[in-house]
Amino acid sequence: MLEKLRGVFQNIKNSISSAVLEKKLDEKTLDDIFDEFELLLIEADVALPVIEALRNNLKKKLLGLNVPRKAVEETVTRALEETLLEILNKNKINFDHEVLNGPRPYVILFLGVNGSGKTTTIAKIAYRLKNMGLDPVIAASDTFRAGAIEQLKKHCDSLGVKLIYQDYGADPAAVAFDAIQHAKARGKDVVLIDTAGRMQTNRNLMEEMKKIKRVSNPHMTIFVGDALTGNDAIIQAREFYTNVGFDAVILTKMDADAKGGAAITISYETGRPVIFIGTGQSYNDLMPFDPKEFVGKLLH
Repeated sequence: MLEKLRGVFQNIKNSISSAVLEKKLDEKTLDDIFDEFELLLIEADVALPVIEALRNNLKKKLLGLNVPRKAVEETVTRALEETLLEILNKNKINFDHEVLNGPRPYVILFLGVNGSGKTTTIAKIAYRLKNMGLDPVIAASDTFRAGAIEQLKKHCDSLGVKLIYQDYGADPAAVAFDAIQHAKARGKDVVLIDTAGRMQTNRNLMEEMKKIKRVSNPHMTIFVGDALTGNDAIIQAREFYTNVGFDAVILTKMDADAKGGAAITISYETGRPVIFIGTGQSYNDLMPFDPKEFVGKLLH
């Protein structure tokens, strides 16, 4: 996990540190270092706007500094760390706190394309909520994909969670509405709304998501992206954020992602935090995303 991105950041750190040891760091030297590693950063799913932000922030923090030789590496590492954490900590959300202290029923809408692991992630969230002592209900508002409702039924049977569904082809917003009404009538704590995930460029899909959001009026909207798809996940996040909007991100398959740049790029481009990462197939393989730990793995 993260080997590729870690390697690039280690090289950037070493190159800047070496340059500072030889002379006072100037703008051209820093630009040359970033130009050298730009392609490797892009290959690790760090988008150009993020690379420019890193470059400019490091200029502000490092240019003209008189650093004792023995403190050079520590100073460069701290500057990189602060820059990355500024991106990853933006609009930070404490999911457990929000859900525990929010109104009842607390409604969460999930967005994402097919194959991103959205439905399995919803099951993992339901498992987490039950372990917190909460009683969730799931709305099967993906009435388009063959097998979507059956997949949710299996999860709900395993978890002991109520599933609200209608036939395929039904109005997804109506399913979400029914689930919320059920939760109100039965005193359920949380409503988790699954949605269709045809390609993010499908206009009908975006209109459908807008309608579900309008009808369900969720307290939190979460985008689920597959970290392994890298740049595709970034494009999907951008499209869903622009057209529908969301509050937070869950990245799946992070245990198999050697790149890791998608987490930084999505947070930078949308200003929304990654709150969980998927690290396996079991219900407990959903870890809170810790920006400090993530950055520490890249730089130390």
